[in-house]
Amino acid sequence: MNKKKNRREPLTDTQLLMTITICIFVGMYLLAMLLFKGGFLHPQQVFDMLNDNAPLIIVSCGLTVVMITGGIDISVGAVTSLVVMACVLYLNKGGNIFVAILLALGIGLAFGLIQGYLISYLEIQPFIVTLAGMFFARGMTTILSVNPQKVEHEAFGKLRDAKIVIPWLGYTAKNGNLVPARIELGVVVAIVCVIVIFLLLKFHKLGRGFYAIGGNQTSALMLGINVKRTRFLSYVICGLLSGISGFVFMMHTGAGNATNAAGMEMNAIASSIIGGTLLTGGVGNVVGTFFGTLTLTTIKKIVVSSGLNDPWWQSITTGGMLCFFILLQSVVLARRAKSKKA
Repeated sequence: MNKKKNRREPLTDTQLLMTITICIFVGMYLLAMLLFKGGFLHPQQVFDMLNDNAPLIIVSCGLTVVMITGGIDISVGAVTSLVVMACVLYLNKGGNIFVAILLALGIGLAFGLIQGYLISYLEIQPFIVTLAGMFFARGMTTILSVNPQKVEHEAFGKLRDAKIVIPWLGYTAKNGNLVPARIELGVVVAIVCVIVIFLLLKFHKLGRGFYAIGGNQTSALMLGINVKRTRFLSYVICGLLSGISGFVFMMHTGAGNATNAAGMEMNAIASSIIGGTLLTGGVGNVVGTFFGTLTLTTIKKIVVSSGLNDPWWQSITTGGMLCFFILLQSVVLARRAKSKKA
């Protein structure tokens, strides 16, 4: 009896793929520290990765929720761009910051509600619906303004410039001055989103419903799960996180542009897949997605540090790394399934 109690349960597919991602990220970053040194030796390098990618982390969390259910949302980048432009124009007209936050949440929620309803209740293909949403959001962003817009709002400027300073994690510059580590407020928002979504997926009935319908929709129905409502809520959460991402993006850049967040949806999908989320659904974790985003960013920084500054090298490397992770996931899960049968 004691042996049975002390025996550890095997890792689930989600935990296994997440562990692989974390190990690869740590190994890759340590290798970069040994080979390139420089900025990789300073904690600020990691903080800069978080500062630059806080909006991507938030969007990737929403996309992970949708992908766990077996769906997809390619409109998240365009919605983020629309939120940025709408909030910039509103603040430049003397608007209130709290109302701007509500505006960002409202736009994201509207897309989540409409797209979720069309996909879940009218059973239209997710790719078609979110493709239409992407075109609509991009078009609305262009209608609002074709030209780049900088936020000219005093209160927002203070919010944008506010940073968490950690002196003991800083480094000494070449001129002898101590440069403290700095973390933007957007990173705090991103980490809170990761924690909230993690707790939702891990402990809440709704989160277990996401995994259930992604794993087997028929079995989920037999268990009494309202599949349509559960899938609908996954798109609502994704849209809401896209709205949050837009405001965080604006806090980071302090400006709006019609090409803002271009390609973010592809990076979010890549981050989710690298983090261990399967496109077929039923497997995924936002903690893995978080490290998937950091892995994707580390790859790009290693490419730049190698002297390959042309943008296409980053795209080629990202594509190769994505194929590697998809192949790795397939091999690991295939071997795992074979061992279970044996």
